[in-house]
Amino acid sequence: MDVTSAATARVEHGQFPTVDKAHIKSEIIPEIAQWSLTNGLALATDKATVSKVAPTTVFPTPIPRQSFDQAKALQKPFNQLYAQIANSDWLIKETEQLAKVDPDFTGKLLKLYQEKTAKSKQTTKFGIFRSDYLIDEKTKSVKQVEFNTVSVSFGGLSSKVGELHSYLNVMGKYDTKGKPFYQAGELHTSESHVFIVRGILNAMNIYKVDTEDKKRDQDDKIVLFVVEEDELNIYDQKIIEYNLLKIYGINSVRCSFKDIKNQFEYSTDHKRLIHKKTNSEVGVVYYRTGYDMSDYANEAAWETRGFLEESYAIKAPDLSIQLAGNKKIQQLLTKDSILSTYVDDANVKKQLLDSFVKIYPLDDSPEGKEGQKLAMEQPEHYVLKPQREGGGHNVYKKDIPAFLNKLPKEQWNAYILMEMIDTPTRKENFIINDGQLSSEPIISELGIYGTIIFDKDHIANNDYSGSLLRSKLMTSNEGGVVAGFGCIDSMYLY
Repeated sequence: MDVTSAATARVEHGQFPTVDKAHIKSEIIPEIAQWSLTNGLALATDKATVSKVAPTTVFPTPIPRQSFDQAKALQKPFNQLYAQIANSDWLIKETEQLAKVDPDFTGKLLKLYQEKTAKSKQTTKFGIFRSDYLIDEKTKSVKQVEFNTVSVSFGGLSSKVGELHSYLNVMGKYDTKGKPFYQAGELHTSESHVFIVRGILNAMNIYKVDTEDKKRDQDDKIVLFVVEEDELNIYDQKIIEYNLLKIYGINSVRCSFKDIKNQFEYSTDHKRLIHKKTNSEVGVVYYRTGYDMSDYANEAAWETRGFLEESYAIKAPDLSIQLAGNKKIQQLLTKDSILSTYVDDANVKKQLLDSFVKIYPLDDSPEGKEGQKLAMEQPEHYVLKPQREGGGHNVYKKDIPAFLNKLPKEQWNAYILMEMIDTPTRKENFIINDGQLSSEPIISELGIYGTIIFDKDHIANNDYSGSLLRSKLMTSNEGGVVAGFGCIDSMYLY
């Protein structure tokens, strides 16, 4: 067997390099730190001028190519499905019911939508989505964990970690003899850092500036990044921001809810959003915050969200798209009768249904009563999810009964009960966080990005926009990277 065949044989079933921990600590960890800080694979710290290496894995994690291809093929149908839902009366009807048990968040978002969206002259909607999956241990098929419609993260850093692992391989760090372990082209590097940017470009091209204002022309328009005040994941966002400028010459402005009204104002025509300092017109408002109660610190923050929603800028996402991402909507879409309302193609519908696990409501319907019983009697097979994004909100397994018992029963319907997915663990890979090497198996979650631009009657663009692999320690229920539960990973497709 020649060298190439030997290397292929070692990885064809998803095997890992066999270097020991001493080699990892002396040869790989220092290289990861240097490469990451040089290339922006980093997170901010509590100190504004200090950065640290983003948590990553030592090796790329093997993912079956059939699983990746299945997830990738699902993205455009999911994009279209959620676009249709965002335009539907059904969404509002279901959200009104949910708002009764979640008035402080879902209720306020819905109220803003009903009050402000009707006043906006902008009919174009823009979704930057990510569908997250676990891979079934037995069948290798992907099973959807959640569909994210607001502030999807790591479109920048997901590309960087793939580049990092490819660099370590080429430099021979995965082999004690200094030779590449993987062959050229075998490691997958996500192109989300350019595909998401291309989606924003497409939206900017659809937006037309106020031609009545002679001080501006079609090229004098910007993207507004709406961000948290003390953002730790700033470099992930900056990669998108810099690529907008580097590739397409599009400028961006970053601003928190607190400062938006000081820096932006409406024009007299259609409430176009104008940056006071530069007199530039905002073509796209790109939310990297606004998905959690903590993002709305006071009533002024809610008013600012309404100010942006009423503007003529294209929102990524607008409130209808954000509401479509509620967990309750995900639960309802697992029903054939509801999915059939939006998907005519029988083959596509089957593919979507096959990616779902069982999800129960916790209301007084027959299915909801079954969910209540399972939550109390067999909680070890389930995860309880509220209508929230961002990690840290879910309740897992044996903790579910005690959690529900603390709530008034009429509030149970604010949650869904999702079947846990039996996914493979990898004991051969390691997570590096702050220079420390983990010593327990990891579980990986595959994310697929998509962008879609649409209005009530027409889809202008619908694209696959790259991928993300995140991994976490087997003993951790949560997987948020910035929250400290997991790390960013990349794939070896076998």
